[in-house]
Amino acid sequence: MVYYYRVLTLTAAFLLTLLATSLFFDYVASDDLDALDLVRVTLLAITSFGIAWGAALAFSGLFARDPKVPDPAPLSQRRMTAVLVPIYNEDPVATFSRIASMSDSLVATGRADDFHFIVLSDTRDEEIAAAEERWFLRLVEETGAGARMFYRRRPVNHGRKAGNVADFVRRSGASYDFLLILDADSLVEGETMVEMARRMDAEPDVGLIQTLPKVINAKTWFGRAMQFASWFFAPSFSRGLAAVQGSAGAFWGHNAIVRTEAFAQTCGLPKLSGKPPFGGDILSHDYVEAALLAGGGWKLRLYTDLEGSYEEAPDDLIAYAKRDRRWCQGNLQHMRLLLAPGMRLWSRFFLVQGIMAYLASPLWLAFLLTSLVAPFFEAGPVYFPEQGALFPQFPHVDKAKALMLLATVFALLILPRLLIVARATGTAAHQGFTGTASVGWSTVGEVLWSSVMAPIMLCYQSRSVLQIVTGADGGWPVSDREEGISPAEAWAGSWWITAAGIVALTVAAVFTPELLPWLLPVGLPMMLAPLIIYGTSTKGSGLLAARLGLFATPTELKPPKLLLDRRAVLARWLGEPLHPRKEEAMPTIAVPAPGAMP
Repeated sequence: MVYYYRVLTLTAAFLLTLLATSLFFDYVASDDLDALDLVRVTLLAITSFGIAWGAALAFSGLFARDPKVPDPAPLSQRRMTAVLVPIYNEDPVATFSRIASMSDSLVATGRADDFHFIVLSDTRDEEIAAAEERWFLRLVEETGAGARMFYRRRPVNHGRKAGNVADFVRRSGASYDFLLILDADSLVEGETMVEMARRMDAEPDVGLIQTLPKVINAKTWFGRAMQFASWFFAPSFSRGLAAVQGSAGAFWGHNAIVRTEAFAQTCGLPKLSGKPPFGGDILSHDYVEAALLAGGGWKLRLYTDLEGSYEEAPDDLIAYAKRDRRWCQGNLQHMRLLLAPGMRLWSRFFLVQGIMAYLASPLWLAFLLTSLVAPFFEAGPVYFPEQGALFPQFPHVDKAKALMLLATVFALLILPRLLIVARATGTAAHQGFTGTASVGWSTVGEVLWSSVMAPIMLCYQSRSVLQIVTGADGGWPVSDREEGISPAEAWAGSWWITAAGIVALTVAAVFTPELLPWLLPVGLPMMLAPLIIYGTSTKGSGLLAARLGLFATPTELKPPKLLLDRRAVLARWLGEPLHPRKEEAMPTIAVPAPGAMP
């Protein structure tokens, strides 16, 4: 069945790419084909495959089912799971309040003693580190879970997050059967944790189970649009991804459970030779770890039916672009790993997809720029191509082909979403939302919003690729989890996009006015980038979306107990700040005793 979905999805993607490419080729060939036109056709063919592949995955997800769930038998024996929470200069109040609520959720299952929470700190800021220790004591005191909560701060953060987890595995992995890896902003129901461990125990050849995290707590227009997409569209895309990946499934680095033995056997990551950005620590380690697990003979599962897995996301585009810069550098590092021994072919293809996810932006930009300058290199029309001809032959430009191409691209972007809405109507996938009309309007709003954001993200990703290929290391910036930015910050972060949009539209208006209507959907959002970024990053913009009935999600309409408990803990802690006396000595807090891996 996996090979059926792979062949079907790849064939559909290639056919859709061929359709778009042939339409554009016919369009440019209708008026004297030249070398620059061939360059444009090639660029379009490469970049349109990414769009076609996403559409094909969505179509597959409409018909695919999740991998078969093991029989609902209880755990064969007691299995210990370490819930790892790597942190790096995070707000300890926000992070530990999540742990407190997850701990209480586990207690309600009756299986809390099988799960230990391990905070793995790589914090470099001494003031934040001191706050981590104080608030960890508060966490242990309030939950009464001192026997199953541990804190460890590394003196040196070799290997970043992946190195932090690897260090724990080497020192203490033998104490645990499974590792449930979270991010600082992760939140997972206790019942979901228990079910993840049960499924892992039921299939001894499975090395990793990945859930589909849903975005929560978005407060701005930007965040709410992303949140709605993660709830309504992402399951279909992810089911399609799971169908084509099979046992060589995905790992997104968090909200996933791994078998400790499998991770220890296969996932030791090398430090790439040379200097960053292409050398040094592997930043996008999760893709590589997934490839190593699959290459080592372990199965990976992506289950979209596992509810109760949440995460938070940036509430403004500037913060999102900063995080995306790190992902871009990490994915481009994978170019050095494509020929590494021991990987399955599909894992290599998955790495190529991740690389192209970022190279696509500068390639699209190159396509737009070559289209803008193409008229300057065109030879004048030849009205009498044959010597002695009595009547001139006027050039013919087939604009219908261009319109068909535009329609094809929009269809690839919009049709999958419309089909998801149509299929969800009246089914369980529709439950929890505010109704068909609201979902429909939210879909229209999300499509329009994505169209506005696409040119801006194209600029950010193109700049990231340019910085990386010219040797600029973006490092591992601290995550900005606070919503809202000022107008000055929006301008400072995007003025160059405005300038580029003005230049592009001005050149088109003066030298190639026939291209101006085609460039307006790209150039206008670029010109207005600071206003768009600031206007959609405020709480007011989020309230406006709510009043309009846009982007509502089930947890917003009916918050589960886990989210309510976390809000209560956070409100109580923020209302009662911790001020320990200076003479109080901090007890030693450590992870369990080191042990050798099996």
